[in-house]
Amino acid sequence: MATIEEFHIDFLQTILSEADSRGLFNSQSFYEIVCEELVSTGELTVNYTEADYLKIGGRSPMEACGYDFDEERGILSVLVHQFYQTNTIETITRQTIEQKFNRVKNFIISSFEGLYKKLEQTSPAYSMTYFIFSKFERKEIKKIRLFLVSDGKITRTFRSINAEGIAGITLEYRIVDIEYLYKNHISQNSDSSFEVEMNLPCLRIPIESDKYSSYLSYFTGDQLVDIYENFGQRLLEQNVRTFLQFKGGVNKGIRNTIEGAPEMFFAYNNGITATASKLEFDHDGNIRKIHNLQIVNGGQTTSSIYAAKKNAKLDVSNVTVQMKISVVGSEENHSDFVSKVAEYANTQNKVNKSDFFSNSPFHKEFKQYSSRLWAPMSSGSQKMTRWFYERVRGEYLNEQAYLTKAKQKQFQLENPKSQVVDKTFLSKSENAWLQKPDIVCRGAQYSFADFAVYITDLLEKDNLAITENYFKDSIARVILFKAVEKLISQSDWYNGGYRAQTVAYTISYLSWFTRSKQKKYFNFNEIWTSQKIEDDLIDVLKVVTKEVYNSITNPPFGHANVSQWCKKQECWKEIKKMNIEEIKIPSRYYLESEEVQYIKKEVVTEKKMDSGIEIQTFVYELGVEKWNRLYEYFSLRENRSTITLTQFDILKKVAKGNIVLPSEKQANILFKLYEKAINEGLIL
Repeated sequence: MATIEEFHIDFLQTILSEADSRGLFNSQSFYEIVCEELVSTGELTVNYTEADYLKIGGRSPMEACGYDFDEERGILSVLVHQFYQTNTIETITRQTIEQKFNRVKNFIISSFEGLYKKLEQTSPAYSMTYFIFSKFERKEIKKIRLFLVSDGKITRTFRSINAEGIAGITLEYRIVDIEYLYKNHISQNSDSSFEVEMNLPCLRIPIESDKYSSYLSYFTGDQLVDIYENFGQRLLEQNVRTFLQFKGGVNKGIRNTIEGAPEMFFAYNNGITATASKLEFDHDGNIRKIHNLQIVNGGQTTSSIYAAKKNAKLDVSNVTVQMKISVVGSEENHSDFVSKVAEYANTQNKVNKSDFFSNSPFHKEFKQYSSRLWAPMSSGSQKMTRWFYERVRGEYLNEQAYLTKAKQKQFQLENPKSQVVDKTFLSKSENAWLQKPDIVCRGAQYSFADFAVYITDLLEKDNLAITENYFKDSIARVILFKAVEKLISQSDWYNGGYRAQTVAYTISYLSWFTRSKQKKYFNFNEIWTSQKIEDDLIDVLKVVTKEVYNSITNPPFGHANVSQWCKKQECWKEIKKMNIEEIKIPSRYYLESEEVQYIKKEVVTEKKMDSGIEIQTFVYELGVEKWNRLYEYFSLRENRSTITLTQFDILKKVAKGNIVLPSEKQANILFKLYEKAINEGLIL
């Protein structure tokens, strides 16, 4: 495992690489990366927004670098950063901490008093201050959190700050330093992530398994509200659904039960299915502490009870919610176990297969191409490199953890920082080309959730859709996305703000123009081959970016908040109305429909061949012993009728050793039987 010093160096290099390749200020790159971490831990929602404001002079200096609002819990988070950008870990002094927090407090107070009236309406700072003002005026802010984020480390002498309120609203302080980020890196999916202290009676279920243990218990409505109040979406970071509040029929039913017959809640509601990495008990056998509690089914129940008390002011003290909780025996299997429990748990509202994207073969296949394919050499370079797909943040650093210094250097040369692509960034570049700029503008995590639906539908229609060509085109779209980011930052017309929105709408417009106006397909192989955007395409992008920026920063009457306007479908409709005569995309970037179909046919044929060999190898390497266990499983009366006579005959022959090297067709049949048994719960 990397030390905190090694993590700090890697973290800094990631920031600098992202900033350079995307045309960001280093501080912007830092802010975005840290906020994504805070979203993953549940500290922020997916709607966090960057918006700088700085006023040093005068009696009340003010500072803020972004904000977030948890609509459900009414929590306003305002962030400020102290970015040192040094190779060694700096110490954040108490003086710096107090100075930063005082500035952001002054900013919030001023925003409550109408600071937005003094700002330019098209600036991100205006959107931020107006948003805060409007939420305050409507009394929607229940709690304020001040975040100081830094690549430094808190001084050892610092203890705490007295948390007085602002305008009668509870105030909390959060300091996110390099140690916080490091601990988050090393403790992902471990039982040390957080602990819930409770006093719950429980009944252990007599299950003979070394994989997990299960218990039955219950929460009172007030207990459930307190847990969600303290931990929020950290309880659901591995859950499959976003809260629906009272929009669905189930939630309306929950509310009606709470209002009219709270004592019947236990009988009417299916309760909660949860997992934990560890339970601690008192001397009476009651649960006193739950490590890493995850509500994998029952998020709507939790949300509805919380909203009933906090928003509708209903009494939930007589509500009782049953809980089935399973404790995973092995830390390394925790994530997969949670996903399986979530997938098979009874649900109150339909959960689509796409909600379990973490287990999608997409990641495995995309990673395989990432590890196997070398990118073409460009810009006179004589060193071949790869594009590293990082499904989990920190994976790039972890792969180097046990390498020698020489091997680390070789790894970094072959997988440069500038060519690391994480799943959320990939979703943004893909969704932008899929003409979903409004989705991209809602944030990286929201974009990723939408991308999960798209990919799942794609794979359900065609399980061979993720080909080598798809990988290359996707990387080309990443290159395009980063090039547009950099182009905007360097443009003389760019005054700052709304760069992310301009990027998303520019790429979506280019996609729309190619397909709808030109009736062509874009030839991404031109970008993959050169590994950059050539000047002739840059000239086109210069025109489009400027027009898009002018359009989104001058929204129709009634849509003064540019950030919110860009999240609406209406904004995309307005952009498509633009008539830019100067667009002349060089013909080499176009493909005809016939060419696209031919390329697709070729790559699918090649993938079928590769997949066939992989499956044959898997069947052979699984071994006769495990195939014999599968044969015994499907020989059981209740299972025998679920497969055909042909399938059973092939399984019997391979289990008895009569087939040593199955054909491709036989291997496919055997592999499907293997998957069927595993999905039904067989443990080999």
